[in-house]
Amino acid sequence: MAHLLGAEALHLEFPTRVIFDRVTIGLDEGDRIGIVGRNGDGKTTLMRMLAGTLEPDDGRVTRRNGVTLGMLDQADELDGTKTVHETVIGDIDEHVWAGDPKVRDVIAGLAADIPWEAKVGDLSGGQRRRVALATLLIGDWDVIFLDEPTNHLDVEGISWLAGHLKRRWATNSGGLLVVTHDRWFLDEICTATWEVHDRLIEPFEGGYAAYILQRVERDRMAAASESKRQNLMRKELAWLRRGAPARTTKPKFRIDAANELIENEPPARDSVSLSSMAMQRLGKDVVDLEGVTVTYPVVDPASGVAGEKMVLNDITWRIAPGERTGVLGVNGAGKSTLLSLVAGSLQPTSGRVKRGKTIKVATLTQQLAELEDIWDERVSTVIGRHKSSYVTGGKEMTPTQMLERVGFTSAQLSTPVKDLSGGQKRRLQLLLILLSEPNVLILDEPTNDLDTDMLAAIEDLLDTFPGTLLVVSHDRYLIERVTDQQYAVMDGGFRHLPRGVDQYLELRVQQQRASSGASGAAAGAPDATEAKPKPSSSLSGAELRNSQKEHAAAGRKIAKLQGQIAELHQKMAVHDQSDFAGLGALVGEQQAVQEALDTVETRWLELDELLA
Repeated sequence: MAHLLGAEALHLEFPTRVIFDRVTIGLDEGDRIGIVGRNGDGKTTLMRMLAGTLEPDDGRVTRRNGVTLGMLDQADELDGTKTVHETVIGDIDEHVWAGDPKVRDVIAGLAADIPWEAKVGDLSGGQRRRVALATLLIGDWDVIFLDEPTNHLDVEGISWLAGHLKRRWATNSGGLLVVTHDRWFLDEICTATWEVHDRLIEPFEGGYAAYILQRVERDRMAAASESKRQNLMRKELAWLRRGAPARTTKPKFRIDAANELIENEPPARDSVSLSSMAMQRLGKDVVDLEGVTVTYPVVDPASGVAGEKMVLNDITWRIAPGERTGVLGVNGAGKSTLLSLVAGSLQPTSGRVKRGKTIKVATLTQQLAELEDIWDERVSTVIGRHKSSYVTGGKEMTPTQMLERVGFTSAQLSTPVKDLSGGQKRRLQLLLILLSEPNVLILDEPTNDLDTDMLAAIEDLLDTFPGTLLVVSHDRYLIERVTDQQYAVMDGGFRHLPRGVDQYLELRVQQQRASSGASGAAAGAPDATEAKPKPSSSLSGAELRNSQKEHAAAGRKIAKLQGQIAELHQKMAVHDQSDFAGLGALVGEQQAVQEALDTVETRWLELDELLA
């Protein structure tokens, strides 16, 4: 493949430390590369050096003649005096850009709900970010650099962006470099991963799942004893391998090698013991919403007539002890209103909210409000106010050990809270909430400012939380990782999603298709291109019913086989490790069940596509 750009012997240092030392790396035609690493290790710095906006202290960056490069930086560089129309399209005549399918697709995917003639300076931060991304993507670039492109995008927008980037260039042409903490996005679009750490760049084949496998293999070969980080990544790999059918059948990493590495790794969560602990702490009743409706007073700006806006309409939701639920919905759909009802900070307009007598609700907000009263105090002082020990995951830990578990070093214990980085404040905020020992935990966009390693550490901590967990997030990976079921807030209603995020995205397409004829684009924005409907099924009535029955039966069998595999993993974990014959028999049994599971999963996917 032809070379696009590269870096040779790059060296860069800041006054306090060396960032890169003699780094050599290259980008070829067809490469789709994700950059991962701890916050502060140089991911954005690397991208800026390769783009030519930051000069290295030594070494050089080369680019093939004629190669064009566009970059989305984290810095907001838009002209606030221009309109959205002028920023995105420029001076291009409407009949020219309106006839370009790529331009229409980008506008529909990112800017359809943004007033077309509004001043950029009057937009929200999220809207400005989407305008900047749309402005970049309508251009013709050989290479695109994206720094945290999924920030301010919801699940639907992230899915659209992944699809756009996958079809933007022909196979083995174009180049993409992306820095993001969204692991689903990395797995969906990347053909390679660069890990930035310890002043160097280590390349790995494949997306996030393949990167985790290779990293576990690397760590196992590099050290004789298991470290905390190795164990955490092994757990991450185990979850990736044992995940939903659509994920496990993707040939993104070597299945045999993955199975060997995780053969003794127990499931991420022991649902039986967690449910038992949750029942002890919560009792039988948590929160029941019964026929709840919420309306807000509004005034029509044109007529001045007062009215009401219905946000939630006749919702019933009975939350069980130990329930782990992800809540999806577009911005403004009513997710926060729903969780405010659960938390008790909002009363319904009509209906009833029944609360258990023993519940203790805690909410992780996006505003870091929990840290305001301790802004000038040292981390050690804050932690010292809590109990001397806690039991998590069956192990007794001190608050300091729990701090270390979420990435704090001993040196950072003496740091004032106000001087922590954004990610450190976020982790401290979550830990303080957990140390208050709530039995109902609500997380509102908990992934802000966290790198992929810290997200894995937080998820590991949440695996041992024995209470009820409710999560609102645009991070698809997190939703699928820490919750067992998903619901959607749509059109004022609340509905269960048996097939999770994929089903939600399908419902959103149907919702938009149903409303596209009447609404058009708001405030003079260009018409959004209608999403292409899936071809209708060619099955006859009897064939359709039989396929639906087989699809449901396959789903039940998948759950049963996954349960059998989990039981075998538990048996292997407690089995006498010196009994090689017994272990061999268990491994053989596990492999046979896994083969059966792979076969059923493949059929489930075939039927799922057929019925779609």
